[in-house]
Amino acid sequence: AELRADREIVLEAVKQDGSALVFAAAELRADREIVLEAVKGHWLAICDAAEELRADREIVLEAVKQSGNALQYAAAELRSDRAFALQAVAQNGRAFQYTARELKADREIVYQAVRHDWFALMDAPDEFMSDRKILLEAVRQHGLALAYAPEERRADLGRARRRPERRRHRGVRRGRAAAGRSPAIPPVIPVGYT
Repeated sequence: AELRADREIVLEAVKQDGSALVFAAAELRADREIVLEAVKGHWLAICDAAEELRADREIVLEAVKQSGNALQYAAAELRSDRAFALQAVAQNGRAFQYTARELKADREIVYQAVRHDWFALMDAPDEFMSDRKILLEAVRQHGLALAYAPEERRADLGRARRRPERRRHRGVRRGRAAAGRSPAIPPVIPVGYT
């Protein structure tokens, strides 16, 4: 037990593996330098940090860089701070799901989150599903985001997303059919799944 309270030993341990923070004495889990080193090694170390360090902007942002899920362990005042939320979603769009409810209605925060991860749109209020700029950003990242757009936006966004290679692909199919080959359609693999 006394070795778990030895600052030098614990600091070396968390430098090797951030998740070792769970084994440190309580007073060392409240040591800012040790917790920051632990979080640099593994974002989940924030779970074992003292409550007051979960309100430390630098520590939480370090964890959010690695995983947007880290924001759920941050102090409530950070999750509801607009400036901090903008920083967090700019680091990792997945952090958007853990921002305070009132910030999810902030267009700038939604846009920044979607810029970094189109899937953040799923946690945004419905009115953002009709926002052309936000939807276009999502569709540019992944074509399947178009499925979440209201019917009146789909045609508009579909035109904005067309790519020249799709036209070539159609030409290839017509060429096969014209040459007497099977007009079988090759499998379509969504972008990002390869």
